Amino acid sequence: MSTTEETPMRATGRQIPDRLTRPGARLLKSWEALLLIVAVAIFILNSLASPYFLDPWNLSDATFNFTEKAMIAFAMAMLIIAGEIDLSVGAIIALASTVMGVAMTEGASTFVIVLLGLGTGLACGAFNGILVARFGLPSIVVTIGTMSLFRGISYIVLGDGAFTGYPPSFAWFGQGYVFWVITVELVIFAIAALIFGVLLHRTNFGRAVYAIGNNATAARFSGIRVERVKFILFLLTGLLSGIAAICLTSRLGSTRPSIATGFELEVVTIVVLGGVSILGGAGSIPGVVLAAFVMGLVTFGLGLLNVPGIVMSIIVGALLIGVIALPRLWFMLRRR
Repeated sequence: MSTTEETPMRATGRQIPDRLTRPGARLLKSWEALLLIVAVAIFILNSLASPYFLDPWNLSDATFNFTEKAMIAFAMAMLIIAGEIDLSVGAIIALASTVMGVAMTEGASTFVIVLLGLGTGLACGAFNGILVARFGLPSIVVTIGTMSLFRGISYIVLGDGAFTGYPPSFAWFGQGYVFWVITVELVIFAIAALIFGVLLHRTNFGRAVYAIGNNATAARFSGIRVERVKFILFLLTGLLSGIAAICLTSRLGSTRPSIATGFELEVVTIVVLGGVSILGGAGSIPGVVLAAFVMGLVTFGLGLLNVPGIVMSIIVGALLIGVIALPRLWFMLRRR
């Protein structure tokens, strides 16, 4: 009798005090903890590599390397967690910037220009959402098509030209400072991170996003309106692309049809580097925030060292492949 009673007690005893189940231990073993260590290491290496890196104003300028992309990455993270993707975000920025430029040439005020930028982003997101959620088309195919469509419209309107001469008040969004070296864009980034963090991790909508990403069919049978949730996610991605278009156009002071070219790759890289599963169902907003800082520190550090832009693109592409392949390689090694 004593033998049969002691076995489950020993089994239970091994499970309950297991330090790996404690929140602190799980946090230390999380992807976010690894990203934080990487960010600190990159910060130290950059400070050693360049004497100009630790200048407060240079650090402030470094935030421009990721804030606009990271705004979109928050919405993109939720979209990928739900099992979808939007590759047209850079083209949405181009189209929104073009619409704002047309309005500017017609004498529109800053308020109207901003509203048109937001409205264009929402309209593009709604268009993608209808095609995916309403008609059931694959999001990767739809957004590759709309990527060409939206940017093509910008090229038709502008050709090889550009819109310049935005009102001085419009420059505040991309060039303004709230306090000392704290930029307006950084504040918008922080507010977006807080909103999307609460939305994903503290609301029923966020739980529905995870459920859809893990099993859309089961989520539908459990009462979740899958198509509605996906449509809202595409709307949010379009809206954040519109906000990024306002900030980027304001910072550059001009509109060109080639604006935000390649943003898709960098946004997806930030999302995947942040621990969001490209297959859906897993990920966090804090991870995306840390990944944005890592990407910003890497690109800014390379820029201070006068590394060519094409080399940076190679590094970003290699980083994306590596982050996607690393979990698979780790799984294969563990099986061996």
